[in-house]
Amino acid sequence: MAGIVLDGVSKVFDDGTRAVDGVDLEITDGEFMVLVGPSGCGKSTLLRLVAGLEEVTSGRVLLGERDVTRALERDRDMAMVFQNYALYPHMSVRENLAFGLRLRRMPKPERVRRVDEAAATLGLDQLLDRKPAALSGGQRQRVAMGRAMVREPAAFLMDEPLSNLDAKLRVAMRAELARLHERLGVTTVYVTHDQVEAMTLGHRVAVMREGVLQQCAPPEELYDRPANLFVAAFMGSPAMNLVEAAVTAEGLLFGDHRLPLPGAAAGLPEDAPRVIVGVRPSDFALAGPDADPDAARLCVVADVVERLGSERRVIFGVDAPRVATDAVTAASDEPADGGAVLIADEGRSLFTAVLDGRAPVAVDDALVLTMSPERIYLFDPATGRALHGPPAVARP
Repeated sequence: MAGIVLDGVSKVFDDGTRAVDGVDLEITDGEFMVLVGPSGCGKSTLLRLVAGLEEVTSGRVLLGERDVTRALERDRDMAMVFQNYALYPHMSVRENLAFGLRLRRMPKPERVRRVDEAAATLGLDQLLDRKPAALSGGQRQRVAMGRAMVREPAAFLMDEPLSNLDAKLRVAMRAELARLHERLGVTTVYVTHDQVEAMTLGHRVAVMREGVLQQCAPPEELYDRPANLFVAAFMGSPAMNLVEAAVTAEGLLFGDHRLPLPGAAAGLPEDAPRVIVGVRPSDFALAGPDADPDAARLCVVADVVERLGSERRVIFGVDAPRVATDAVTAASDEPADGGAVLIADEGRSLFTAVLDGRAPVAVDDALVLTMSPERIYLFDPATGRALHGPPAVARP
């Protein structure tokens, strides 16, 4: 096993497209690193540069102490799992698992040992004589992973390996992947566009936009302390509520609403009379008799109520224009023209609050929602840079 270091890695295609731009990233030995971002952000290209499937335009790729920037794919000691399973339909599971080892002319006893061990680890030992057509989607994906495992590589590279599975199976396979990594401890680089998948799997998550690394941190830090507006808008489901507000002596003003200025934001630059305000949907609470008197409050009317069992999502309008900066549009994967916006119009933003599933809330109800002032995020409208966010939370 070994760590992977990307030192100023860039990729420019023949047509001039800069798919990856000066990425510096150190992946430690045994780490599960997730590359995440919207479609076209360069995450799969970066993975292919690590694998040796694309040629690096500038910069270096190191595997352990070895510079593999110009090494061929077969000489890099990395195993890749693709989005499509790429199994040979005429071969059994056993033959699919052993195929790469046979090409390397590995002695049969060692070949059999590795196949049997991988099959036992992945729960495939009862399926070794079946053909891929007789397997479920999850079983086929496990065979694809097993084919990578038998190589006993220094690193695993995975390019959206779960994207072809249905939602329920994806959740189960995520858990299997996490357990597998805990057992093997092999350095893993995992590409996905699904930020929930990124948050649940990654030891650290590297967020990319237009070929540029935006922030790399543990999932909790990305969620609690995003470095900029793009990361804030992209990480989290439902997405962060965003609105532009005026900074006044009375606080943050937008539409008919006022929020207190977070105490730690007293150092805002004097030339920033307007900021983008962000609130996580889960940071709202329904005001009750025990509500904190110092909490910030919003008086709203519920437009939509989604009942999801353990939670209720309340969607409500705010009479202030929605934030439509390049960063927010890129984070939402919206088309360039902004796409269709249900319920909201040009002068109105939609907010979401995630409340307890038993909250007595119905459509058209007038609600008072509270939140801690210290859970309010502030961003520079011009640069997208984070100006203030909640304090770091110590987590186990």
